[in-house]
Amino acid sequence: MIFERYEIATSRIREIINEDTVSEPFKSFFCKASEFICKIDDLNSIIKSGEINDFSLDRLKELNKSLFEEIYSENYEESFANPEYAVKTLGEEYGKILCYIYTKNRGMIRNVYMGRLEEVVLQMELFTQIYNYFEDVEQLEYDNVYETVYSYEKDNTEIFTDLMIEDRINPDNKFAVDIVMNSDLNDLRYLYKYGEHVGFNELKMAKFLNSLSQEEIDRLAKVYTEGYRIGFINTGKDISKKGTVDIRYSLGFERIIRSAIFNFKKMGLEPVIYQVGYTTTSPNRQYAYDHRYDDALYLDKAYIKRKLEVSRHAYESRKQLAGKMAGPAVIEIFGETPFEPENKKQAYALSEEQQKLKSEYITEYQTMVQEYIKGDERSFTIIAFPIPEFGDDFEQMFKETVKINTLDSEIYGKVQQNIIDALDQAEYVKVLGKGDNKTNMKVQMHDLKNPLKETNFENCLADVNIPLGEVFTSPKLKGTEGILHVSQVYLNDLKYNDLQITFEDGKIKDYTCKNFDTEEENKKFIKQNVMFNHETLPIGEFAIGTNTTAYMVAKKYHVVYKLPILIVEKMGPHFAVGDTCYSFEEDIKTYNPDGKEIVARENEVSALRKTDIRKAYFGCHTDITMPYDELGEITAVRKDGSEITIIKDGRFVLEGTELLNEPLEEI
Repeated sequence: MIFERYEIATSRIREIINEDTVSEPFKSFFCKASEFICKIDDLNSIIKSGEINDFSLDRLKELNKSLFEEIYSENYEESFANPEYAVKTLGEEYGKILCYIYTKNRGMIRNVYMGRLEEVVLQMELFTQIYNYFEDVEQLEYDNVYETVYSYEKDNTEIFTDLMIEDRINPDNKFAVDIVMNSDLNDLRYLYKYGEHVGFNELKMAKFLNSLSQEEIDRLAKVYTEGYRIGFINTGKDISKKGTVDIRYSLGFERIIRSAIFNFKKMGLEPVIYQVGYTTTSPNRQYAYDHRYDDALYLDKAYIKRKLEVSRHAYESRKQLAGKMAGPAVIEIFGETPFEPENKKQAYALSEEQQKLKSEYITEYQTMVQEYIKGDERSFTIIAFPIPEFGDDFEQMFKETVKINTLDSEIYGKVQQNIIDALDQAEYVKVLGKGDNKTNMKVQMHDLKNPLKETNFENCLADVNIPLGEVFTSPKLKGTEGILHVSQVYLNDLKYNDLQITFEDGKIKDYTCKNFDTEEENKKFIKQNVMFNHETLPIGEFAIGTNTTAYMVAKKYHVVYKLPILIVEKMGPHFAVGDTCYSFEEDIKTYNPDGKEIVARENEVSALRKTDIRKAYFGCHTDITMPYDELGEITAVRKDGSEITIIKDGRFVLEGTELLNEPLEEI
């Protein structure tokens, strides 16, 4: 049936190219879109026949380029995938929605490679339906076009959502696993089997890893997988109950992933790798940014209700599979050129009501997932490596990163314990900037009922969160107040200039930056990308990073702005806005290596889970780090007013922390 529908759809779309039933400017749009779909049909033919397996590397490069070049920066300005161009060319009324259709068509690429023709057919049929409306200009009405798109999204939610959840928990879906385990990884043609964009980073990364010995690869994989295993041990969770691991990585890292899979199998875990789990560097980050809120076109209460219903059904029908999921094991990348996006008024944006709906959906969905993949039974690990875009020093930076990721936990554990012992005496901690940095924060600590057996801070070493190097807590919100200011910071790949956030009783009261010409644009940028459209967020975490080696390396290579938050958060004090580090796991007792229970696992907001879980979580956690060179002071203030200074003028001054200053002297 699907094959018949596919043949009917492709046959009809090939006819569109030569028809004159639609007038300009829409004719150009439909011809261009039809040509792309015909290219997809041709792609399907060479994949299905196996012809693509005989393509040379150069021919695969050309094929990949032909599929993605339209959204390359140099071509994007005149692409119908660009909402600005689409509205300019097709008009205000239809430009945005046709841009949406055009962009959705691009999803056919990966679906064809994966052999998922049903999704391809659904998209083709939507396209021809929309085309039919434009054939009769006199009867053409926006509402008809909109209702067709809305129905497509809502009516097919069951198909899309069921498939998404199936992919994320069922190890029998081996599309990516087969690529990793069965390809000749010395033959870089394997990179083109995914159906993703393959560029400079992916090719050079794979080539670089191929230059390493198997022993070196196994050592890298072991750091990654041992962090995962130790995470279960340190939190008292039984990994033997689990059967699958959610592996996430970027294309080019397959040699490490293959070795890691062997390690995970020894732990009794089968790999699950799905299409959002493997990523590639974007051919154009502005394109992705322009379409980040495309769901504004159809997101309403009915859609959310339907999506939650089908999600629950999908999990319920796979209850045993979900219960076997041990959690994610993530390899992040860093080194991409910093991105400062352009906010386009022609792009879809969520209304205030939609922002609220989406936030509620995220909370309800996460709560649902907790029922099937229980937080008190799962763990995770995350580690980061540079990619070739880092620059000429890429290979040296890779070696430096390996050193950072493998620092001695025993040595750092003792130093960090000294810091924790001082902080546990505090009623509050004050954090001050220096020079032009305006930071002046008072961070309220929880009361310890039994200081001999309890602590407020976690001694974070190299297990779930690699590299090591921080002590962190969930502060008491009431009484936590002040200004957090950073001259430059990169959050989720976006740069912020002079980011300043004001807190009152631990929640965001005001915020600004200097990215754009108007205060309205600056606030909108922060609200969308730091606060994820919430009206306010609490401080979910306060931490002191101790990985001065990472800071020294960042300064040495002038790349602080290219490092991921995973490393940057260890390079100074940081505050996270959003959920705590213990979200959904507050009731699980957690202990430091010294045997003390970490009692600061919740705040006044997350405590609301006991009465109304929808008010307890936000589905976000964004770390904002102050670099040592902007840091004036971190001091623990006791109830009697006496003080213990941890850091002064960017240097550790607490007794027992002197070795942390050694890397700083090399700067």
